[in-house]
Amino acid sequence: MPNGPPTMQEPPPTVKGTVDEERILKTLPGISIIILGMATSWVLSMQAHDSSFLPDFKRKYFTEHVPCDKIGIFQKRLLKLSDKINKRNEGMDLPYTYLDPTLVENSVSI
Repeated sequence: MPNGPPTMQEPPPTVKGTVDEERILKTLPGISIIILGMATSWVLSMQAHDSSFLPDFKRKYFTEHVPCDKIGIFQKRLLKLSDKINKRNEGMDLPYTYLDPTLVENSVSI
């Protein structure tokens, strides 16, 4: 079961050394609550099918030249940063991709 203190079925112990196996098992929630919590976590952590990432601006919010130029500059910088991250990750057994702009969503997906 994932760590979920709000799902405890009994209050936490107040005296040190008074916890035994029976008390622990009574404190844990039922299997249906565990499955529901895990399924909820899994669904909320999945990537949406219509995800939009930082360098991608599919919608045109601006039509003026100055904002469009700034967006273009920003996109180029993000892609350059992504290339830098990918080059750094090439020789790694476990690449660090969490802050790669091409993998960071443009907005909150929940």
